[in-house]
Order: sequence, then C-alpha cells, then structure tokens
Amino acid sequence: MTVQPQSSGASGSSVVVEHRFDAPLDVVWRAWTDPERVSRWWGSDPGGVVTSAELDVHVGGRFEISFRDPGGEGHTSRGEYLRVEEPSLLDFTWSWESEPGTRSRVTVELVGDGDATAMRFVHGELVGVSAHDYAPGWRRTFGKLDAVLAGER
Repeated sequence: MTVQPQSSGASGSSVVVEHRFDAPLDVVWRAWTDPERVSRWWGSDPGGVVTSAELDVHVGGRFEISFRDPGGEGHTSRGEYLRVEEPSLLDFTWSWESEPGTRSRVTVELVGDGDATAMRFVHGELVGVSAHDYAPGWRRTFGKLDAVLAGER
C-alpha cells in the first residue's frame, strides 16, 4: 500500500492511497457499495464497530455511516455521490457530523486484474482545521477491508 500526502495549494491538500486487493473487481465494488459489506470494515479504529450504514449509490444519492470506537465514542461520516460508474469509479463528498461546515471529496478508482483489484484512492480538498489524520486512518481502514475480503475467498 502506498500512501502519499500531497499539497495542492489553495484548494487544500490531499491523501493518495494506491492499494491492491486480493479480490476480484466485482467483490471490491460491492464492499464499497453494499451497506452490509461496508458495515464490516468502515472506520479506522481496528476495534471500532459500525452501528448504521445507509448508502444510496447513484449520482445525487447520499450515504451516512456511523460507528463507535472501543472507548464508546461515536462518529458519523456522510456525503453525496457526485459520480458513480459501476464497477470502477465512486466520487463523493465527505464530511463528519462532528465538524459542521468542513467538507472534502473522495475519489475511488478500481481496476480489475484477474483475481485482484488495484485501487487509487484520493481524499482531496482537505482545507481548514480537520482534526482527523487521514493518511494513517485510511491505511488502517483499508487493512480492515483486506481482512474482510480475505474472509470472502
């Protein structure tokens, strides 16, 4: 997994993650778009638990995912899908309930390669005072997704 924090000036900074999953493209796509599957891996805390996941995966549709860390603290992320090209592209806004008025953008590009899938993930437009450290958080999150996908083989 390659994680590259990048600065992009006035439009904010971004985190780029390039990762290869040992799962076919359709399985990785479902992991991103099926609420039940998302509930198995969402959130950067290895001991965190998703408490609800609502995804309306189409342009203009919204998502809201809530999870609780082992200490009992709850977190909710939400956004709107800007582009959806099944099974290869998701582009959506991102915000935290705890940070009203702070919005960023996530793009997930997937490319199948036999029984594996390459992902290019960009969390951009990171402007302002977000308290979240996105690069290590996404790295832990995708580690959880790796474990879930391994269990589906």
